[in-house]
Amino acid sequence: MTDIEAETPAIEVRNPGTGDLVGTVPDQSAAEVAAAVRELRLFQPEWEAIGADGRKEWLMKLQDWIIDNTEQLADVLQSETSKPRADALIDPAFATDLIGFYARRAGKFLADDHPSPHSPLARVKRLTTVYSPYPVVGVITPWNFPLAMPALDVIPALAAGAAVLLKPSEVTPLSALELARGWAEIGAPPVFAVVTGGGATGAAVVANADYIQFTGSTATGKKIAAACVERLVPYSLELGGKDPAIVLADADLDRAAHGVAFGGMFNSGQVCISVERVYVEAPVYDEFVAKLTDAVAALRQGLDGRESKHDVGGLANEAQVAIVQRHIDEAVAAGARVATGGKRTGQGTLFQPTVLLDVDHSMACIREETFGPTLPVVEVADEAEAIRLANDSQYGLSASVWTADKARGERVARQLNAGAVNINDVFANLFNFALPMGGWKQSGIGARWGGAAGVRKYCRQKAITTPLLPTAQKELTWFPYQMPKLMVALGAMRAAGARGKRRFDLAGVRKIQGGSK
Repeated sequence: MTDIEAETPAIEVRNPGTGDLVGTVPDQSAAEVAAAVRELRLFQPEWEAIGADGRKEWLMKLQDWIIDNTEQLADVLQSETSKPRADALIDPAFATDLIGFYARRAGKFLADDHPSPHSPLARVKRLTTVYSPYPVVGVITPWNFPLAMPALDVIPALAAGAAVLLKPSEVTPLSALELARGWAEIGAPPVFAVVTGGGATGAAVVANADYIQFTGSTATGKKIAAACVERLVPYSLELGGKDPAIVLADADLDRAAHGVAFGGMFNSGQVCISVERVYVEAPVYDEFVAKLTDAVAALRQGLDGRESKHDVGGLANEAQVAIVQRHIDEAVAAGARVATGGKRTGQGTLFQPTVLLDVDHSMACIREETFGPTLPVVEVADEAEAIRLANDSQYGLSASVWTADKARGERVARQLNAGAVNINDVFANLFNFALPMGGWKQSGIGARWGGAAGVRKYCRQKAITTPLLPTAQKELTWFPYQMPKLMVALGAMRAAGARGKRRFDLAGVRKIQGGSK
C-alpha cells in the first residue's frame, strides 16, 4: 500500500482482520487544512463557470476511471477494512451508479426556477430562483464504507459546482486517497482534495469550509453542529441509528428471516441503517426466531483475498469489538439468551453473528447503537405494541415492516418515527437517489439526495424579480405616502389574499381615507 511521506506525524493504517500494517498517512494540521481550503477557493469559480454540462464530462470520466480500476479499489478497501470481497466490490459499483444519476441530471436540477406568482398582483414581475454553489464544501466521513461514503456527498457537491475538501476517517483513509488519485489521473480541475488526520483535522475542516456534511456518531455530530452555529455555516448531519424491523403475523417468514439477517449482518452490522432491533408478533414469534437463527448461523465468516468465500468479515477495530461484547454480556447477565453466536472467533476482529432472545428495553443492546453483528429479538402482542416499542428510541434513521398486506405495511410505516421505512425489504431506500435519506430525532439533521434536493442542498438560493410591464417613476407604496393611492394598493392586496366578504369590505379603507389630509 502507498506510504505518504510528510513532515507531520504519521497515522498507521492496519488491516483489522490480520493486524498487518497496510499504509501510513499524515496527521495533517489545522494550518495545512486551511491552506487546502485556500487552494480550492482559487479554482472553484472556474469549476462553477463551466456549468453543469462541463462538470458532467469530468464526473463521467471519473466514473470511467472507477470502473476501470474496480479491482484495485476493492484491494485497497479490503486491506483497511477486512471486508469480504463481495462487500468490497459494492463500494465502487455504488459510486458508479451515483455518478451516473447526478452527473446526468445536475443541469436540470440546477436550472433557474420560475415559480408562479402567488396572486394576480404579483404577475407584473417575472420571478426567478437561482442556485449558486457554496464555494467549498467540507465532507467528513466514517470508516464503514471508505469509498462509498465519500461518494455519497462528494459527487453531488461537485455536480452542484462546489469545490470539495474530504476528511475520511483516520481508520480507513486509503480508499478516499484512491478516489483523489483517480480525480488527478483523469486531469480534472483541482477542486477536489483529501486531507487526512484525526479529530483536530476534522475540526479544522469545520472551521474553514462554507458548508459541512458530516456522517458519524451523534456525539461528534452535536459538536460539529455547535461549531457551525458559531460560524453561521450551514450543515447536514447523518448520525447514529437503532433501526427496528417489525415482523407482522401475516408476513412471508422466510423472506423476513433472510431479509432481517441480511439487514443486521451486512458489513458485520456496521451500517448506519443496520437492523438493530426486531419486533415479532406473538403468533409467529417461535417460527420466525427459528428461521432467523438458522439463517444467521449459516453465514460464512472469515477473511477474503481477491476470491469471494465469505458473507461476513471483521469489525473495524478493537473498540467496536468491545462495544458488541459488552452489549451481549450485559444482556445475558440481565436474563437474555444467545440463540447463536455471542463471541469473537479468535481471528482478528471477527465476531460471530449473534441472535439475542428474551431482551427488553432496559438493556443496552436495545437502547444504544451497537454497530455490530447482533440481532436482539422481542416478542410483541400485536401491531400497536410493535409500533410503540419501535418508536421508543432516541434514534430515527430508518426501519422495515414485514407483512403480506401492502396497505397495512404503509399504514404502519406512516406511524414510525424514522426518516425512511422499507416494506418487505431493507436498505432499498439507500439505492434510490430520488428519495431523501435523512434521520429524525438523534439520527441527524437534514438529508442527502432526494433528487434535485441532493445538489441544491450545496447551493445558496437567490431570488430575482424582473418587471414584465413598463414601470412608472415610483410605485403606489413608495415615499412620500399618498393615502388614497396607498389604500387602493392595500385594498387590492386584501382582495387577492382574503376570503369571503372580507375581500371587498372597504369600510376601513374609507374611514382611513376620510381622516386623511
